Amino acid sequence: MVEHTPGPQPDTQKTLSLTDWLPTTKKEVELRGWEELDVILFSGDAYVDHPSFGAAVIGRTLEALGLKVAIVPQPNWRDDLRDFRKLGRPRLFFGVSAGCMDSMVNKYTANKRLRSEDAYTPDGRHDMRPEYPSIVYTRLLKQLFPDVPVVLGGIEASLRRLTHYDYWEDRLRPSILVESGADLLIYGMGEKPITELCRRMARQPEIPHDLPQTAWLATDEEFRPADTDVTLAAHEECLTDKRKQAANFRHIEEESNKYAAARITQAVGRQVVVVNPPYPPMTQGELDRSFDLPYTRLPHPKYKGKRIPAYDMIKFSVNIHRGCFGGCAFCTISAHQGKFIVSRSKESILREVKAIVQMPGFKGYLSDLGGPSANMYAMHGKDESRCRRCKRPSCVHPHICPNLNNDHRPLLDIYRSVDALPGIKKSFIGSGVRYDLLLHKTGDGAVDAATADYTRELIVHHVSGRLKVAPEHTSDRVLDIMRKPSFELFYRFKRIFDRLNQEQHLRQQLIPYFISSHPGCTEEDMAELAVITKQLDFHLEQVQDFTPTPMTTATEAWYTGYHPYTLEPVFSAKTQREKLAQRMFFFWYKPEERRAILQALKRIGRTDLIKKLY
Repeated sequence: MVEHTPGPQPDTQKTLSLTDWLPTTKKEVELRGWEELDVILFSGDAYVDHPSFGAAVIGRTLEALGLKVAIVPQPNWRDDLRDFRKLGRPRLFFGVSAGCMDSMVNKYTANKRLRSEDAYTPDGRHDMRPEYPSIVYTRLLKQLFPDVPVVLGGIEASLRRLTHYDYWEDRLRPSILVESGADLLIYGMGEKPITELCRRMARQPEIPHDLPQTAWLATDEEFRPADTDVTLAAHEECLTDKRKQAANFRHIEEESNKYAAARITQAVGRQVVVVNPPYPPMTQGELDRSFDLPYTRLPHPKYKGKRIPAYDMIKFSVNIHRGCFGGCAFCTISAHQGKFIVSRSKESILREVKAIVQMPGFKGYLSDLGGPSANMYAMHGKDESRCRRCKRPSCVHPHICPNLNNDHRPLLDIYRSVDALPGIKKSFIGSGVRYDLLLHKTGDGAVDAATADYTRELIVHHVSGRLKVAPEHTSDRVLDIMRKPSFELFYRFKRIFDRLNQEQHLRQQLIPYFISSHPGCTEEDMAELAVITKQLDFHLEQVQDFTPTPMTTATEAWYTGYHPYTLEPVFSAKTQREKLAQRMFFFWYKPEERRAILQALKRIGRTDLIKKLY
């Protein structure tokens, strides 16, 4: 553990001034007495000065280095480009991020319809960012300031760093470096690479090409292959051979999940995309430093009177760790944050909770004390040398690794310490819970007793009426492709949940999440899901149609028709008709779906399910 002294925390009871936020305009820069900026960040999201918002984290990280940094949130790309010109040219580089989500996932549903609102924009407006802001913003900056380097970051760029399938345009696209013209791409969580980049550029004002956790484009002439490189099939080969695209992805995912990865290279045209290996996982001290930066925890004053939906969701929540070792086939968390869990110290978590207690409008209830998965805090390999040699994408599938430390005691201590603080009435767990970890027997009596204690503590004291879990499907064959546990474990967890509710006279609900049209899933699988969920007395609400997103095993299987690890054919529902035919089974209880479901059951030869449903 790296010890450090936290920086000054903002006193949310005092009146904040404009200079408590990072500057966003020329006037705000002048208020600080600055004549030149070192780095200017362009973000597709509104500027919320909070550790859950990427632009704020990177901005505060650079500020802590003593750099003069400004943020231009949601610049207007359709007028005379004054937002791109207003702060002039930075001394080091422009930083560009599409925001906290891939812009297309943020804007469109799986059926390619406009979402009800943009969660990261004031009042949920849809017209404040372009599609693919990473590309649009970079091209404009290169047009206006051709000699200033542009560095890409954020999840959109991170997951599009190599050849990838784009669902919204239904085509295979090259690295976003090719389409944007950016000079460098930082992938994953960006604090360490951007810190080192600024230190290097302060000494020598040019973009380095050996920086860990970055990707860059080399010409054929300047590219120097190494014997240890993982060389992917070229972009042009993938355009004509889907098996090569599927095979590429296995290498990409395995290297992403290694503690010490190899450099990845891929030819595209007369250039080569070079992806340098990532940094090792952050230490606890490094993660604490990121969360302890002097955030105001509030939206910039320019948004006064406007609602930012994503901020409303998290303003009274605390993120206690990064990373996820679940390795779900459809999820990008481990691809971006890594599979190794990095947990904050108890002291850092308690400092943030105390800051929340002082916030205006806080009434004593934390909406979430969680992370990418609610109950992976402080979990790691018992023998970490074995983890350093491992390249499994999941530590819990097809079975829980015997080397995994599954001890819930550190998390129990966090819950109880937070709840003991003055001003805290209750802390809820809003993040999804991995019930396979709660049901796993390690053989260690103390660890297993703590897991049972945690399960009781969670259900009795930390559920705000509804507990979210994600079985995702009922078919074990589909679940295996998803890298999720058997549905039998859901039955076991539900029995525990129901028993504790009955004993404690609670009326809480278990809210399961399910996905339709996932690779490997058929109409028959969905029909059986309908029967099983009816038997469990669920009227499903939290459901979604599978959305192919860059850099997931499921997306590669969906696009190519082959499983990346076996290269065996995998069926996927692709047409609108096929997808809707699966989705309707979620809603067997709606009268308007009954006729179509009856017709479908007859067509697929499963009339035996009609009596079970109706």
